[in-house]
Amino acid sequence: MTTTPAVSSATTPTTGTGTTGTSGAATPTGSSFQKSLASTVRDAKSLTTSNLGSMVAKALDQQHVVAVSRPVTATPSTAAGKAQASSGSSSASSAGGAGKISVPPELKAYGNGKIPADAMEQIGIKKHKLWSVAAEAFKVMREAAAADGIDIGVTDSYRPYEEQVDLVRRKGLYSQGGLAAVPGTSPHGWGMALDVDVSSAGLAWMREHAAEYGWIENVPREPWHWEYHGNK
Repeated sequence: MTTTPAVSSATTPTTGTGTTGTSGAATPTGSSFQKSLASTVRDAKSLTTSNLGSMVAKALDQQHVVAVSRPVTATPSTAAGKAQASSGSSSASSAGGAGKISVPPELKAYGNGKIPADAMEQIGIKKHKLWSVAAEAFKVMREAAAADGIDIGVTDSYRPYEEQVDLVRRKGLYSQGGLAAVPGTSPHGWGMALDVDVSSAGLAWMREHAAEYGWIENVPREPWHWEYHGNK
């Protein structure tokens, strides 16, 4: 769009290549104006096809880099929670670890945390007890450790359901940063887990030899927690 210059009453417009306004400057009209407009259009096209394209490409590339470098947040899965609800097996994942205990049919029939006394056996440390098979395996392992100068103490063993509930109240769920499994899923509730009290040398011994007796360490953040998985 062009603007008609203001003309004073004392000035007579002239025709030709331009019009002289009150300031004395020539404003392009006619063919001169068309040339100026064509030049402007060419400049605009040049910006669009070259410089502008480069600017857009650079912006898109920066956006791509930001998108790639942005950390991805995983959506929690409910599969682990569903697995914990199953009474057929007890998974260490219920307390944050890996692997599953294969629960014997006779223990499944009783239920987690409801194992009767006649299916349990003392392990020779205070009043601690385990499922009889696990208890025997532990006693053999403890004797072997003692022969190497290692003492394996125990702070927790079989844990009835009521104690599992109380532990959650006092120490919180493992999945939320605490130390307790969901009640009814704890390997302690099957009489197949121990919390040991050992020195650094004792822990090193267990990590080297415990699997020979069917015991494994498989719960992150809990080096004292050991489970009986049997001899494979």
